[in-house]
Amino acid sequence: MDQYLQFANAHPLLMVVLAAAFLAIVANEVHGNLTAGKKLSAPEAVRLINDRDARVIDVRPVADFKKAHLLGAINIPSDKLKARIGEIEKDKAKPVIVYCALGGTASEAAKTLRANGFAEALPLRGGLNAWLAASLPVTAK
Repeated sequence: MDQYLQFANAHPLLMVVLAAAFLAIVANEVHGNLTAGKKLSAPEAVRLINDRDARVIDVRPVADFKKAHLLGAINIPSDKLKARIGEIEKDKAKPVIVYCALGGTASEAAKTLRANGFAEALPLRGGLNAWLAASLPVTAK
């Protein structure tokens, strides 16, 4: 412990940068939780798909979708979501799971869907990367 204090005293600028990075990470997480609402983990998403026939929307670019996506997902890139929302209007009563690569874009897309009457539009926490990390299946078809 004494060595940590010596390091902190010897490198105050590094300690300020470390504190700023820590605060930025905390602020980002708090902001995400306040603005995006609930985010689904991969197991929660599987349960929602199996139990309630949730609709799955991939908001990544078309090229990324063609490489790998969740089974049964439809691709509506985030920049085209507002224009193509009519394609999924019939699914307003169903839960909708939205995902991207890491989860950030999906949160914004879910917010857009909720603003357009999709009561249960939920982003996948960690996106496709979290899905793959949980060893869940994807397809390229």
